[in-house]
Amino acid sequence: MKKQILAAAVAAFFSVTVANAQGGGNFQRRTPEERVKVVHDKLDSAFKLDAAKLKQADDIFLTFYKDQDKKMEELRAGGGQMDRDAMMAARQKLTEERDTKLKAVLTEAQMKTWKDEIEPSMRPQRGNRGGGGGGN
Repeated sequence: MKKQILAAAVAAFFSVTVANAQGGGNFQRRTPEERVKVVHDKLDSAFKLDAAKLKQADDIFLTFYKDQDKKMEELRAGGGQMDRDAMMAARQKLTEERDTKLKAVLTEAQMKTWKDEIEPSMRPQRGNRGGGGGGN
């Protein structure tokens, strides 16, 4: 009897672990405000901007994230298959607009650091362990 209970407990533990490792199906996208907080912290620690410039940057990123979410929602609402090229073009346009505004806040050297180091670190990581693509 004890072996059966132990086996059931171990099976339950592995089931929960596997479900959590797979994301559990309850992934919640962060709000624009939550994403701005992440950028705010990175910009503050990297550049030690004064409060006014940090506020400007926060406003730029808040607008960027809200516009990005709105555009993606519009593309999803189109029904059927989402046009990958349209989505990438929209994201590129929004990013260029954001960077143009950001250049007024950051120095040229800070902007280079943003583009080369900070921005790449903000992209979602895809859990590509092992370095290879999918496949069977």
